[in-house]
Amino acid sequence: MPITLPSDLPAYSVLTDEGVMVMDKGRASRQDIRPLKIGLLNLMPKKIQTETQFARLIGATPLQIELTLIRMSDHEAKNTASDHMDSFYRPFRDVRDEKFDGLIITGAPIEHLPFEEVDYWDELREVMDWTQTHVHSTFGVCWGGMAMLHHFHNVPKHMLDRKLFGTYRHANLAPASPYLRGFSDDCVIPVSRWTEVRSDEVTAAGLPILLGSDVTGPCLIEDPNHRAIYILNHFEYDSDTLKQEYDRDLANVQVEGAEIDLPVGYFPSDDPSQTPSNRWRSHAHLLYGNWLAEIYLTTPYEMDRIGQDRTDLRG
Repeated sequence: MPITLPSDLPAYSVLTDEGVMVMDKGRASRQDIRPLKIGLLNLMPKKIQTETQFARLIGATPLQIELTLIRMSDHEAKNTASDHMDSFYRPFRDVRDEKFDGLIITGAPIEHLPFEEVDYWDELREVMDWTQTHVHSTFGVCWGGMAMLHHFHNVPKHMLDRKLFGTYRHANLAPASPYLRGFSDDCVIPVSRWTEVRSDEVTAAGLPILLGSDVTGPCLIEDPNHRAIYILNHFEYDSDTLKQEYDRDLANVQVEGAEIDLPVGYFPSDDPSQTPSNRWRSHAHLLYGNWLAEIYLTTPYEMDRIGQDRTDLRG
């Protein structure tokens, strides 16, 4: 089944060319089925790239998905054209009365700031509280996941001496988890961050760690009481996203004088002139497909009931 997107959204043509099933709202309205309503709160500066990455993953399952692009109400996007934002994004204040089967909160390149110094922190706190009454399941990604851990459990993020940057193997710590259905014993995941949360502080908060690494720490964390999962790394990345970040950092060296590390385990033979291979795509589709399957199995058919009954509807 397809994902429903506006036909003039850039992701529509990109995903169509890749063979992903997409349809516009007119065609979707003629199908006698309730699609899963998924929101994407996009906090990343490259909005079009990020929305395409997530649409690709959630559009690859047998379920029909209706994707709503959401932005913070008063935060101005500096790296995406205003006409794109006006055409395709809805401010949170305009969707706060609606119910969603799922919500993805992306990362944001503001790790160096304390949460309370982020200019939209107050509204993001409102969003996170709103998920408890208006969203069936929430998926926090990288900084978005750290923000939810901090907000709901007071789990701190810690600055690192050097950026965790590259593709790292992560162990499957909970093979019986429905979110890891079909996963191998370990998997490769792109990592790109200057901060971490620590395993002992996560487990002290009573939260199970589903994927983790001795090098990069916790990766996938479940929060059953808040119907949420948090991933601190980037399954959604394209094959060349880390290369783009590396090239950007290299270009900034002369300006900022920073030392740039080669992304670990990413370029063949650690040679940046070679094309990197994507070794995480299949597990990325598994994880997001499993998340959507759990939503499909447990979300109320009547959307008004979302947030009213927090028990597991599978019985």
